[in-house]
Amino acid sequence: MRPDRLIRKGQALDLPAGSLCGVDEAGRGPIAGPVCAAAVVWRRCHELEGLADSKQVSPLRRGILAAQIKQEALAWSVAFASVDEIDRFNILRASLLAMERAVRALPALPDAAIFDGLHCPELPLLRIAVVQGDARVAAVSAASILAKTARDEVMESLAKEFPEYGFEQHKGYPTALHLERLKMHGITPHHRRSFAPVRNCACA
Repeated sequence: MRPDRLIRKGQALDLPAGSLCGVDEAGRGPIAGPVCAAAVVWRRCHELEGLADSKQVSPLRRGILAAQIKQEALAWSVAFASVDEIDRFNILRASLLAMERAVRALPALPDAAIFDGLHCPELPLLRIAVVQGDARVAAVSAASILAKTARDEVMESLAKEFPEYGFEQHKGYPTALHLERLKMHGITPHHRRSFAPVRNCACA
């Protein structure tokens, strides 16, 4: 899980030549739903107004940006790790599995992949971890947007299947509303049983 290169906060972005993809995930913190990752091969020096870490962008703006990213990227892909995989492996390993799947789902492997954070999955290419990469590298910012919008779509679909949980509002995060509904209605197959709020509910 250690990267080939690690660029910490404050260090210069010394990125290699060749094709690069940015990789990021969404959904590590929720107690329900899969974790999602996206990989985006972005043109160097190509600018897209408003491109930023998905957490800093409104849902409406994220949707607009996601459509633009899909149109303007050289290549992109989205992949998931399931709730069962999260419970079996732990959330970090499941996130790395989703990232690996996203990179391998690209039409061709790039020369290097840039990951947000400190960890990287095992892949047959140069792997660079960039702390706060979703705010520093355009390709990672684009991946952050695609991962977040794709995961939100999954949770909105689950909201139709389980309307009593309010998934469309909290997207599976442990908000007061979600915890109240979880206690009231019990656990669905989409809740992460390895996470304390769900585990405690199951033991009650």
